[in-house]
Parts: sequence; C-alpha cells; structure tokens
Amino acid sequence: MSTVPAARDSGRAWALLLVLCGTIFLEGSDVAMLAVAVPTIRADLGLTTGTAAWVMSAYVLGYAGFTLLGGRAADLLGRRRMFLTWLGVFLVFSTLGGFAVDGWMLIVARFVAGVASAFMTPAAMSIITTSYPEGPRRDKALLVFAGVGAGGFSLGLVIGGLLTELGWRWVFFAPVFLAGAILLSALRLVPAQARPEPARRGYDLSGAAGAAAAMLVFAYGIVRLEHGSEGLGPTLGALAAGPALVAAFIVIERRAKAPLVPLGIFRKTAMVRADLGALLFLGAFFGFQFIVTLYLQELRGWSSLQTAITLIAMGCDAVLAPTLTPRLVNRYGNSRVILGGFLLAIVAYGLFLPVGMHWPFAAMFPTLIIAGTAFALAYGPLTIAATESVAKEEHGLAGGLLYTFTQFGSAVGISAVTAVYGSAVAGTDGSPGAVLDAYRTALVVPVVMVLLGAAVSAVGLRGARAADARREGTAPAPRDEVGDVLSGP
Repeated sequence: MSTVPAARDSGRAWALLLVLCGTIFLEGSDVAMLAVAVPTIRADLGLTTGTAAWVMSAYVLGYAGFTLLGGRAADLLGRRRMFLTWLGVFLVFSTLGGFAVDGWMLIVARFVAGVASAFMTPAAMSIITTSYPEGPRRDKALLVFAGVGAGGFSLGLVIGGLLTELGWRWVFFAPVFLAGAILLSALRLVPAQARPEPARRGYDLSGAAGAAAAMLVFAYGIVRLEHGSEGLGPTLGALAAGPALVAAFIVIERRAKAPLVPLGIFRKTAMVRADLGALLFLGAFFGFQFIVTLYLQELRGWSSLQTAITLIAMGCDAVLAPTLTPRLVNRYGNSRVILGGFLLAIVAYGLFLPVGMHWPFAAMFPTLIIAGTAFALAYGPLTIAATESVAKEEHGLAGGLLYTFTQFGSAVGISAVTAVYGSAVAGTDGSPGAVLDAYRTALVVPVVMVLLGAAVSAVGLRGARAADARREGTAPAPRDEVGDVLSGP
C-alpha cells in the first residue's frame, strides 16, 4: 500500500484517518453501551445471571480468540479487503442482536461481532501504519487513533445510558448506522492495495486453527474466573489446556514452511515490552472501572446514567491524546511518556484505595481525571512502540498481537478484581461495610498491575538512554537488533 496519496493530499489523509478512527470509536463505544444496558436487557428478556454475563463475555471471547489470526490475515489476504469485509459482518450481526428475543441469540450475535472486530481493528491499524510515512506523521495518526478508541469507550457509557432510556435495542441499532456510514466512506477513501500474491508455500491452515483454539480456550478460562467457584472444573480445565495448546501452536509454527506467526517477531523486544505494558495498563484500567461501577451502582444506588456521567471525566484522554501526547512524545520520546503514564496511573488508583461509603463526586474527581490523563499518555505511545520496530509486511501481525494482549489484559483485569472481590466478600454478613471493604481489597489489583507495568516500562527507559548515548557516540552499539528500544521519533 503506497503512502503517496496520504502524503500528497493532506485533506484526503485526514479523511482517511477519520474513517479509521470511526472504526475504533465504533468498537469502544459498542462495548461500553452494552455494559450499561445489560441489566435492562436481563430484566426485559428474563435472562439468568449466567446468561447475562455471557452476553458480555461472548464478545471478549470472539475478539481475543481471533485477533492474532485477524492481524495476520490483513497481511496475507489484503488489509482493505479484511477491513471492509469484517466491518460488513459487524454491521449485520449488530443488527441481528437488536432483533434478539432470547439470550442465546444475543450471545451468538456478540460472539460474531467480537470475531469481526478481531479482524477489522488490526486491519485498520495496519492501514494507518502503511498509509502514513514513518515518523511524526504516522505517530500522530496512531496517537489520534488510540485516543479516539479510548474516548469511544468513555462516551459510549453516556450514550449507552441515554439509549437504554429509549429502549435497550437502540444500543445495537445505533452502531449499525455508524458502521454503515463508515463502510460507505471507506469504500472511497481506503487506498487500494495490490492483491497479495498467494503464498508460494501455501497458507498455514494448521497454524491458524491452532492459534484460534489456543486463544479461545485461554480466553474462555480467563473469562470463567469472573464466575467464581461456580463450575470451577471447566475453568481449571481451560486454564490448564490453554498453555498446552500454545505449546502445540509453537511446535506447529516451528515446522511450518510458511508459518502464520513467524516466531522471530518475538525477538523484537521493544514490541514484546509494549504488548506486555498494554496488557497490564488496560487490565488495570478496565478492572478499576469495573469495580468503581459496582461501587456506584450496587453500593451507592446510582443509576446507570448517573454512573456514566460520573465516569466521563476519564474521557479527557480523547482530548489529550491527539493534542498533548504528540508534543510530549516528540520532546521526550515514547518510553519516557509511557513511564509517565504508568506513574500517573499508580497515583490515580492509589488515591481511590481509601474510598468511603458516601464519597462525593469531588472526592472521586482527582482519581478519574488523573486516570484519564494516564491513559492518554500511555496507550498511544504503547501503540507506536508495538509497531515501530516491525517490518512493513508484518504490521498487521504486530497489530493483531497488540490487540490480543489488550483484550487478554481487559479480561484478566476484570476477572482478577471480580475474583478478589468475591473472595473478600465471601463469609461476611454482606453488610454495606463488609461490601465496601471487599471493594477496597479488589482495588489493590489495578494498583499492582500498574506497578508491574511501570517496572516493565522502566526497562525500556534504560534502553532509550543507551540509544541516546549511541547516537551521541558515547557508547558502543550492542549486538542487538535495530528498533529494540522504546524511543520516540
């Protein structure tokens, strides 16, 4: 895919970015809107607690299970083709979800929508990395892309609350209109790509099946943790089978003539570090948001709309990511900005640990605004770092790996806080005081995750200093690969 059209025509370049950002906004807002609407859906359709939980979990399962395959498919089968095809699939199944009359219909619709997102989101990201020239221009595009995705989730909470008041089916129908507009615009704006040549040694179908099986089972086991001791056998079985399937997948890839995932990509330590950082950061962010939502709605008795409006303060990242973060990255480099984001997150989540029974909004606001700022600083630069050291023909795979890690991170974060909360509240009298103590205990999980993430990003900071020294001629270059360091443009 050539970068010439985007570089030559600034207006067309921004229009293309707007369309691609529309996709990530669609994905983020869709998840958030459904999260707000689930209680109403459950009551209207008479769903059991388990079925209602799987309406949410099915999307994560489909997304996490197929993102790795989706990213590689963009490289092998064409980014534009994958983007348009799966955006259409998302549109169709979101429509079907709006007409659902039973729980299983919603679960199927959400699972397929998750699979569609697993293919179209890495494709959208790789279209950016291959359509904009490397350097500040591409970095700015990626920062805007990441910021819009985060803003979509924050605004989706409020939009979901408003739409649920009109009727929960609008939570499914509203994304259909947005997806249709994006699809029509994308047909014109997404640059054409030469049809990829068929792999001379064939496609790694066994590797594709192995990757999907491993990711699905792993994701299933992690999601099952949210259900506590109920059905513990299947949970433990899935968590045990997951690593075994990953090991089998590695064996398949080592023997494949044309592997789905060339294992050499994992030698890109900057990419691996960014992926791990994204897993920990997103896990902490969504785990924290989940517990705060429970605290406000179940303990404080706030409505879904009141809760959504309260949490919108975290949406400041949608403004800061495309405005402040690029300037900081240009001045200090990716690794320093990422570390700053993690340090702010530690402060934000730490401030919320002593949460009280009747905290006013003013007491919660510092945490919410700092958490949103931390997201703006960390997530976009992590996205850049996950792709900048990777060859152009593997950008889809790198995007797939990043979104695989982020989806697993969100699942791990929510499952971990749920498990800790359930363990803490078990055996108590269930009084408001006991429930509050259990929330406080669960809030330790996000703090631990961002502490670990800060440690991981600090390793990248040391590498960035070494790279600066090499550029200045004060230190010999190690025999490591180029792009091994999280550094700015």
